[in-house]
Amino acid sequence: MKVALIGSGKMGKTIESLSTEMGFQVVEKFSSLNPFLESSSVNADVLIEFSVPELAIKHIEHAHKLGLPIVVGTTGWYQKFEQVKNSTIESNGSLFYASNFSVGVNLFFQVNTLLAKLMNQNSQYSASMLEIHHTEKKDAPSGTAITLANQIIENHNNYANWNLISSNIDTSASELPIEAIREPHVPGTHVIKWESEIDFIEIKHEAKSRLGFAQGAVYAAKFLVGKKGVYSMNDLLKL
Repeated sequence: MKVALIGSGKMGKTIESLSTEMGFQVVEKFSSLNPFLESSSVNADVLIEFSVPELAIKHIEHAHKLGLPIVVGTTGWYQKFEQVKNSTIESNGSLFYASNFSVGVNLFFQVNTLLAKLMNQNSQYSASMLEIHHTEKKDAPSGTAITLANQIIENHNNYANWNLISSNIDTSASELPIEAIREPHVPGTHVIKWESEIDFIEIKHEAKSRLGFAQGAVYAAKFLVGKKGVYSMNDLLKL
């Protein structure tokens, strides 16, 4: 499998190293010095994209026009997800997206959904979330935190939306508070806490390194080759 990478950050370098170890050929690397454009000539089977939120949608559009499947790990653009999904289908393109490519995180998503459903029957508990990432991360809260928050909102009657509590806006009872912290050298930590007057229940996922994210992205790229449409980790892991 021939892979082209979009993004020259730490994730891009980890994916490049892992792809080589797995026997895949990295044929092209795009960055700010060598941007991926609609006119780019790419001799690859699939693109893997980890760049910045403001460029992700353009990269997806360019990939569709070039007839290349694209795996996108960049978050911060999901407010336009339905638009991107529709354009992918209309252009007969291939898109794999994930707020987090880690197998462990996607199992954590399943646990979070189940716990939210159980807590919906126990109104004495209120939820909150903490997420910690490295200082280079552009968006806050993280895409993973937003996915977790939306799962709670969809499965618990008390919550209608989420609120980043560092925004200095008071959180109402119907808002799930999210605290986003940025510290050096933290791959990613997410904590969901359900608290009552007498106790609390907490679930936590903590990444040890970027390897789990990179591994999932490479597996996603292999999965996407030869397919059309929009896919996620639920399709890859058959969840």
